Formats: sequence, C-alpha cells, structure tokens
Amino acid sequence: MSFNPQFEKIGDILVYQKIITQDDLEQALSDKKSSNEKLGQILINKKVITEAQLIKAYSQQMGHKHVLENDLLILSNEDVGLLSEEFAREHYVIAMKKTDSGLLIAMEDPEDLDAIDGVRKMTGLDPEIVIAGRTAIENAINKLYGTIKQSDEIKSAISNISVISGDDGDTDEVDLAEENVSAEDAPFVKLVNLMLTQAIKEKSTDIHIEPGREEVIIRIRIDGVLTKIMSPPITSLNGMITRIKILSKLNIAEHRLPQDGRMKLKMGDKEIDVRVSILPTVHGEKAVLRLLGSGGKELNLTNLGFPDKKLTTFKKWIAQPYGMVIISGPTGSGKSTTLYAALQEIKNETINITTVEDPVEYQIPGINQIQVHDAIGLSFSAALRSILRQDPDVLLIGEIRDQETADIAVKFSMTGHLVFSTVHANDAPSTISRLLDLGIPPFLLGSSLNLIMAQRLVRTIDSDEKEKDTPTSDEVKRLGIPSKEASKINFFKGKPTQQNHNTGYKGRTAIHEILEVNSSIREMIFEGKSESEIKNQAVKNGMTPLREAGIDKIKEGISTVEEILRATVEDN
Repeated sequence: MSFNPQFEKIGDILVYQKIITQDDLEQALSDKKSSNEKLGQILINKKVITEAQLIKAYSQQMGHKHVLENDLLILSNEDVGLLSEEFAREHYVIAMKKTDSGLLIAMEDPEDLDAIDGVRKMTGLDPEIVIAGRTAIENAINKLYGTIKQSDEIKSAISNISVISGDDGDTDEVDLAEENVSAEDAPFVKLVNLMLTQAIKEKSTDIHIEPGREEVIIRIRIDGVLTKIMSPPITSLNGMITRIKILSKLNIAEHRLPQDGRMKLKMGDKEIDVRVSILPTVHGEKAVLRLLGSGGKELNLTNLGFPDKKLTTFKKWIAQPYGMVIISGPTGSGKSTTLYAALQEIKNETINITTVEDPVEYQIPGINQIQVHDAIGLSFSAALRSILRQDPDVLLIGEIRDQETADIAVKFSMTGHLVFSTVHANDAPSTISRLLDLGIPPFLLGSSLNLIMAQRLVRTIDSDEKEKDTPTSDEVKRLGIPSKEASKINFFKGKPTQQNHNTGYKGRTAIHEILEVNSSIREMIFEGKSESEIKNQAVKNGMTPLREAGIDKIKEGISTVEEILRATVEDN
C-alpha cells in the first residue's frame, strides 16, 4: 500500500521521510502531553527538525503550497497592509497579494477557521492559503509592518517636494521638537528631522544616506551594526542633502567634491554634536552623519565592562604622576569613551587637565578642551606646542597620527607629565610597532610608556530574550576552546525581536587587552624585539589577549560565540 501524506499524521510523515526517527517521535509525543505546543514546534525547539522541513511536510499533508521567509520579506506594503498588524500577529497570518479570485495569504495553521473567516470579513476577499513557518511570518510582520508605518510618515513628509530651499536652517543649533510641530516647514525638512529623531531615539552612532538608482537607502548604526530604517524615493535626495548642507554650513552649490562639516542638534533637553561628511557617488551625493553624545552613557569606568582585576590595573596606571597610557583599536571601538572615563576618575581641583581633540566628543566641566581646526592652522602639533606653556599636569591627545605629535607626547611624558592618547592598531603589542614606525626612538618609547590597552566593543545578549544556545563544533574549534572545556560551558544567545531589531542583541560592552610596560617589556623594546616576542612575554606577565577576554564574556553569559568570532581574531 502506497504512502499518502494527506491521510497521515505529521509525525508519521516526518518518520517516513527519514527526517526524524521513531524514537524522536515518541519522545516528542511524550513531551506534548505536558505542553501546549504543537508536535512540530516541539521538534523544532528540540532542534530535531528545521522549520523549513516542517512546513514542507505540512504542505504535503494539507495539500497546500508552502513559502519560505525570503518570499515573505519582499511583499509590497500595499498588499500586507490589507490585514491589521494586531490580527496578523494574533493568528500568524500575512497577506501576500490580491489574485483574480481573492487574496493569497500565508498562514502557519491552515485549519485556523477563525483566522480565515477574519481575513474574509476584513478584506471582503476569499482567502487562498499557502503555508509558512511561524518564525518566517513573525520576522516578516516585524519588518513589513514597521516599513508601512515609516512609509506613511515618509509619504506625508515628501508629498509636496518641488523646490529646494531651506534658509531657515542657517543656525548653529536646531531644535527638532520645535521644527517637527511647525506647519510651515518644507516637507524635506520634516523628512530629515524624522531620520534624525529616530537615530537619536535608537541611540545610534552614525547615519548613512546612500543614493541608489530608484531610492535612497537610510541606515543607522546601532550597537556597531548598520540597520535600514527607511527608503524614500530618489527624488527626495537633493532636498535632504541640501538641508543637511545648510545646517552644517557647507556649500549647497558644490556637488562634485567631498565636503566635511559640523552641526549641533537639540532634541528635548539633549544636545548632540554631529559631524557631517558628504561624498559624491554615481547616483548622487552620499552623506554620513556621526552623532556624538547620542548614547547617553555615563562616563564611569565601572560601567565599561572591565573585570575587577583589569579595572584595578587600569586605575593604578592612570593615577601615576607621569608617563604614557595608550589605548588602541579600530574606529568605533570605544577608545575615546574609555579615555574620558579615565579623566573623570582622576579629575580633581589639584591638577590641570588639558585635552586636544578632533572632535571634542564629550564636554567635561573642570577640564580644558581644545578643538583642532586644521583650516585655520590649529593642528594637533600646533595646539600641543602652545599647551606646553599652559602648565598642564595631565594631557589628553585625541590621536597620535604623525611623528611631530608623537615626539611632543613622548617628551611631555618624560618631563613629569601624564599623557593619555589613542593609536589605531590591531592589538597592544602592535601598538608598540606603530609608535616606532612614527619615528620614536626605542629608548625614548620604552622609557615613556606605562600601559597599552587594546579594546573592542562586542554586542551583548538582550537579557529580556535570553535563551540557551548550542554552538557548532567548528565554532568551538575556531574559538580555540577544547571540546572537554566547551562541554562545561553554558552558551547563550538572544531571541530576535522587534525591540532588539531582530538581532537578539541589545547594547555593547568592551573587551580589553592590557599590556603593562614593566622592566622585561621595556628591555625588549630597547632591544627591538618582534611583536610576537613581546606578546609572548606579556602573556607570561599576565596579559589576557582579546580573544580570551571575549571567551570570558561568553562564559559569563554576556555575549555569544558568533559575536566574539566576529570581533576578534585567533591568537597566534
């Protein structure tokens, strides 16, 4: 007798297709007695089957076609909007498109008669059913209904764009709240304000406005990762870019050359400095806005992710009367935030602290902060030469990027002053090589350095949606964790939700690699030893490499295997 899926139970279909074993089925049926979940969902939760395998089996059983998540994510807002978001979430159903005979819908459960009847009453159309997985429908709902809301706002904002104007924006400070309620504003002004408001609300660090052939892609960087928030038509690009240029005092008539500028925003009682970069591309001008001070994190060493031992070490060296403390890492690794927190820690009425920065990211009372301005000749080196006559005790240099700045920093540290600065380098040992490459003699560098700290920012698991995870053997191997040790670790991940932008992550923390320049390291610098030799000695002295620091965050249930593999490289 032939096997007909339409007359069989879903568990038997999966066994027949050798997707699960009979033992798997019996165990799931046993679990089902004490659970409200359906059999298929239990098997998915136990990672015995995938959602795609279950949906294929359902489609065979019910005689309906099935669709995957990628098919749902490309649906039009007009079709999806035929059903209310509340109804779609309640019944795990999403409208796909109108047909000649009715409305094509994707459902998790094609036997949900209440849902089918509800679709018919809400739209006046007869439902035509295809099957989709619960997760696929949830993800599509999160993305598409969010896009619909934004599209409605965008349509309202740009409906009457006809001419480019914006003289009202020629001010140093813009109050977004006031502008948003003004009926006289040009539509593209509202569109820019909508973008800025959402970016600030999400505590993002950057906004990317990227022109395409038919639309403008607007993305914001949240927790170090870019997320798309809206895509207005390409006809709105010129108005948006012009508005941004006016606010940042750039030349609105120049479209062929890159331009850099600054502006200050005010939203409620929050003031935010914005660095603006305009770059011409084949489809029009691209803009990147760096939001300074949008994160709202208190400048305090205790909330920067330091383990107790490393925090004690760092505090010891920033309290020294002279020498250099260098923090290294790529752009966006939190170097400046750490340095500002260090200044907050040591600040008191008995010492004179002066900074030279480009830009000044945080304004701290009681500290003399100088903004570099190359256009008028106020470079790092020029500012530093003047500062030497200002009787400082502590000096913060935003970045050591050339030989002259490096020479001044070293000489300053060797004359009884404490110097903080940053360098772009991959890890702590390579920072030494970078400083030597800038022309600092080994005997001066070795004598002046107190501490080098490399750091990275890693995303943290959304604590509200935390669940256990099982990494693959390949991932464990890439991390360098012995399989015996890995078996004793409780791995976690975050469940993707709308609140965490479907990433499973919320917020970031830092991981650190601290190299104390003691006598042994100092001697190796004098002798011109290689990076690997210095690193090996530093590890012997107690330095924890970045990868190991990341593994510690995994063991603490703070971050994931995926994130640490992304943010760090394997130790050699």
